[in-house]
Amino acid sequence: MNNPAMPKGRGGVDQDQFLTVLSREQALARFEAALSPRELPVEECDLKGALGLALAKDIIAAVDVPPFDRSNVDGFAVRSADTSGAGEARPVRLSLNAEIIACGTAPQLPVRAGTATPIATGGPIPRGADAVMMVEHTQPSGDGIDIRRAVSPGQFVSYAGSDIARGETLLRTGTLIGSREIGILAASGVARVAVAKRPRVAIISTGDELVQPGHPLRPAAIYDTNGAIVAAAVSENGGEAFFLGAIPDEEDKLETVMREALATHDMLIVSGGTSKGEGDVSHRIVARLGKPGIVAHGVALKPGKPLCLAVCGGKPVVILPGFPTSAMFTFHDMIVLVLRRLAGLPPRNDAHVSARVPVRIASELGRTEFVMVSLVEGDNGLIAYPSGKGSGAITSFAQADGFLKIDALSDQMPAGTETNITLFTPHVRVPDLVIVGSHCTGLDIVTAPLAREGLSVRSISVGSLGGLAAAQRGECDLAPIHLLDDRSDTYNKPFLMPGLELVPGYRRMQGIVYRKGDKRFEGRSVSEAVREALKDPACMMVNRNQGAGTRILIDRLLGDARPDGYWNQPRSHNAVAAAIAQNRADWGMTIAPVAHAAGLGFIPFAEEHYDFALVTKRKQRPAMQAFLEACASPEVRKALEQAGFRPA
Repeated sequence: MNNPAMPKGRGGVDQDQFLTVLSREQALARFEAALSPRELPVEECDLKGALGLALAKDIIAAVDVPPFDRSNVDGFAVRSADTSGAGEARPVRLSLNAEIIACGTAPQLPVRAGTATPIATGGPIPRGADAVMMVEHTQPSGDGIDIRRAVSPGQFVSYAGSDIARGETLLRTGTLIGSREIGILAASGVARVAVAKRPRVAIISTGDELVQPGHPLRPAAIYDTNGAIVAAAVSENGGEAFFLGAIPDEEDKLETVMREALATHDMLIVSGGTSKGEGDVSHRIVARLGKPGIVAHGVALKPGKPLCLAVCGGKPVVILPGFPTSAMFTFHDMIVLVLRRLAGLPPRNDAHVSARVPVRIASELGRTEFVMVSLVEGDNGLIAYPSGKGSGAITSFAQADGFLKIDALSDQMPAGTETNITLFTPHVRVPDLVIVGSHCTGLDIVTAPLAREGLSVRSISVGSLGGLAAAQRGECDLAPIHLLDDRSDTYNKPFLMPGLELVPGYRRMQGIVYRKGDKRFEGRSVSEAVREALKDPACMMVNRNQGAGTRILIDRLLGDARPDGYWNQPRSHNAVAAAIAQNRADWGMTIAPVAHAAGLGFIPFAEEHYDFALVTKRKQRPAMQAFLEACASPEVRKALEQAGFRPA
């Protein structure tokens, strides 16, 4: 893998020796070894400033808490022996001492035999008393009280040091200081603590295509998501994040920014430019920033193979892959370990559950693969659906509950496998209603009332046929479908299986979509437009994925024809419209609301039935009933009509 064009590190060390794919464990070991030994920077701060930081020294209690014996209730300080034998039929009379003990009042008079002293909750126990009688169990009697219940020694008394004992270790080094820890420290009289100094982490995005959120997108540009998400992840794991912006792939300019960032921060994280293409320059710059330089470039992970790890001048430098999912997987799996150590925090404690995978997941031999999943409650336990959106999909993290791991020696995870899921949150968030099948923007309108009622809805897009299979296996509550049966020329009902029933949804117009002004389509019927398109070899189509109801309509129109673009099979109506609007295709089929929103021409073809295959045995669930009510509500029907659909 030697590349004579690759630069050398300081001292003439050829950095190209590291461009070998390492295992995750090898890469981490090299990274940590290059950072050791490293002294933890410590600073002292008040309790308010310590919130969210890690303790750098053990905290030893200097006082007892409580500092004196005190009452737990409102009542009377007594000698327990004086109450022996007291009952409703035989009350014991005690005379009252001439003082009342309140919080903050030091007792002046002892409690002698046959006497009692009024005391408030939290008041110090006076000399001679060994218990407190609740006021509810007494009755005034002349200048004393009648006691109608006996108390035992120590009853309703908190003894000095019973909460915190002087000399006790309150909090250990590495403890993350939250509101509870602040309370413990304040109760012990601690005003200032030694904490691990939060590492200053510089974050840089790279790429000519990046635009910051809030600015208009230029052609072929994308919004920079990595900058914001990496900065947030750094803050979540003990670092102080400084986002320095997105830098174009200009080597001189990028090197200047990286050198300045490394000089003024404790850690540098760059996203993008770590692959080995012509435009990827970040790793070449890192090789020049200081010793020992790059320690790992290429890790046997999927996603995340291009990860680059370096230590320059004793400071960690990380180049994350440019795709958001790849960047975040590698960050959370490998970089968090080092970042938390720099912040003095203990390793993250991830929660795990066991779940069954309903579909086969292909993998690549030789690379440990992480697959994000959404969890749903099946008939026999948790089901883990892979997201399937790819390493460029930022929504995968937001919509997933966790991830599973496929070993580097496996080329697949078979359907039906029971596997371990690492959760992104401490607890499983099983949704109230699970929808698996064909997605449509109208579905969001139907489920909106459920969200307003506080019900959680999860929609997993796998196509109509995939949804029917999931419903049959008991993995969802309902499956949205729009399948046309050629023999009966009817929608959806012929495809139902035992245990399922059809709930009418709404109608949506499918049709040919094209760029306005295209003479091959303008003013023509569907059959004429398709005929003109097939006559022109340069006229490129965009198809839909197999299993989609739209695909059935397209194949009916084309017959045996397979024009250019037929095998381009995106999974959504929006992707079809985008391909045509961006001139990557000339025609395709989508629904009217999507075509109109994209400003495209539209030729109506068939009013499609978008209905719901409901799992009968789940029909009485509260969320399912709420969904059925929403389908029938005038509010939802009106909203569907306004969006371009026709309620059934």
